[in-house]
Amino acid sequence: MPRRARIVVPGLPLHIVQRGNNRADCFFSDDDRRFFLHHLVRLSGQEACDVHAYCLMTNHVHLLLTPHRAEGCARLMRRVDLLHSQYVNRKYGRTGSLWEGRFRSCVVDSETYLLQCYRYIESNPVRAGMVSRAGDHPWSSYGFNALGAESSWLVPHEEYIRLGASAPERCDRYRALFADHVDVQGIREATNGNFPLGTEPFLQALARKLGRRVAPGRPGRPVRAGVAAEADLLACGGKRGASLI
Repeated sequence: MPRRARIVVPGLPLHIVQRGNNRADCFFSDDDRRFFLHHLVRLSGQEACDVHAYCLMTNHVHLLLTPHRAEGCARLMRRVDLLHSQYVNRKYGRTGSLWEGRFRSCVVDSETYLLQCYRYIESNPVRAGMVSRAGDHPWSSYGFNALGAESSWLVPHEEYIRLGASAPERCDRYRALFADHVDVQGIREATNGNFPLGTEPFLQALARKLGRRVAPGRPGRPVRAGVAAEADLLACGGKRGASLI
C-alpha cells in the first residue's frame, strides 16, 4: 500500500497508528506506558485534540482523536513522540530513532466507521493474543468506554454519546457492539495508506471539497473545487484549512 500525504480536517476524527522503528518495542515497562500517557493527556489539551480511544501495545500505539486545529494532531504526535524517545533512550541507554518515522492515519466517516474504529483499537490486544478479552488489557480506553471507569481527559465522540441517554446505557450498548463485525482489513488498509475511511458518498463529498481524488485506484481527472478547498488537504504540519462536512 503506497503512502500518501495525510488528510487532516479540523472536526473530523482520525485513526492514528504510530509504530516502533522496525517494529521494535517502544514500551518496556508499565512506567514507560504511564510516561507516554501522562504527556498524551497533557499535550492533547494544548494542541486542541479530543482523544476518544487509545491502546498502547508493546511496539505500537493506536489513537482515535478529533483535531480542532489543522496542525493539532501533527504537533501532538511530534511532541509526545520526542519526549517518549528521549525518556526511553535515557532510561535504557539506547540511541537512535525509537519510532518508525511519521505516524499513519486515516480520516474516519463518523456515521459508519467511527464505532468500528473504537472497537478495532480496543480489541487489538485480543487479536494479538495478548489477552482473551478487551477488558483484560489495562492500557486502553476500554475501561472508560465499555465499563464506565472515570477519566478526566478522554472525550466521548457524538456517535458514542448517541448510544444511550445515560452513561450506564451507553456502556451496555457499547459492550454489545463487540459481538458485531469489524472491518479489520478495511481499517488497516485505509490507515496504512493514509486514505479516508468511509462510504462512497462520504468519499465523494470529501473529494469535491478537496478538489482532488481521495481514494485509491479511481480513474479520471481530479475534481477542481477551488483554491480554498485545496487548502483543506493538509500534510502533517502543513497549511491551515477549513472544516469539512
